[in-house]
Amino acid sequence: MRWLPFIAIFLYVYIEISIFIQVAHVLGVLLTLVLVIFTSVIGMSLVRNQGFKNFVLMQQKMAEGENPAAEMIKSVSLIIAGLLLLLPGFFTDFLGLLLLLPPVQSI
Repeated sequence: MRWLPFIAIFLYVYIEISIFIQVAHVLGVLLTLVLVIFTSVIGMSLVRNQGFKNFVLMQQKMAEGENPAAEMIKSVSLIIAGLLLLLPGFFTDFLGLLLLLPPVQSI
């Protein structure tokens, strides 16, 4: 049981490197690096802009006496999606993009 975190980290790194090699083989190394940097920039702006926007929306709902649970869930999912996009790698980018889909946010 104590080896589980090490196995999970190893699997994560293995998956990311495998996908990176496959994408670099198809698109080329330079374009692959550009894609990784581009998704990191998108993740950074998403965390900065959307997280603050939803925080203000939550405060407005609370001031009106309404339940801000939906905004809280959306805000947390957007921040997690942004952080996943910020991490280098295509597997985390895929997970981050999944979290941006409205049906996934409503689960």
